Amino acid sequence: MELETKLELDNTQECFVQLWLRLERTRRLFGAQHKRFCIRQVLKSWFGLRATDDFIWEVCHRALVDDQPQEGWNELPTPMLYPRRHREFLRAIVAVKCGISFYRVNLKALDSAYSIAFPGSTPININKKASPLTPLRGEGN
Repeated sequence: MELETKLELDNTQECFVQLWLRLERTRRLFGAQHKRFCIRQVLKSWFGLRATDDFIWEVCHRALVDDQPQEGWNELPTPMLYPRRHREFLRAIVAVKCGISFYRVNLKALDSAYSIAFPGSTPININKKASPLTPLRGEGN
């Protein structure tokens, strides 16, 4: 069962917010249907027949976590509680579908979209070190 047959992707914050929300809706739908919440099932649900084995392999291969590609049948954790794995998954989908390099996906927009989609959660990059050129809070003129 496809959630929607038409899914238009681009490299913008608005698109990323929709993807984060769609991912959470898909997780809930699969839970209600007693289906495995995994990359393969999500891609099949979102893209239907366009989610070929080659497409699924390419997304899994680009969705690196700890320098390891993800596997299509592995159960995914809740996006709201474990966002980093899903961040790489969404990043890989956009890269593959838009035909752009994995490194050209707008991570700043993807991370801020997470905070918009899940406002009660801790932002993804909360533990990143501040740039030496960026003044810390309370510093400056």
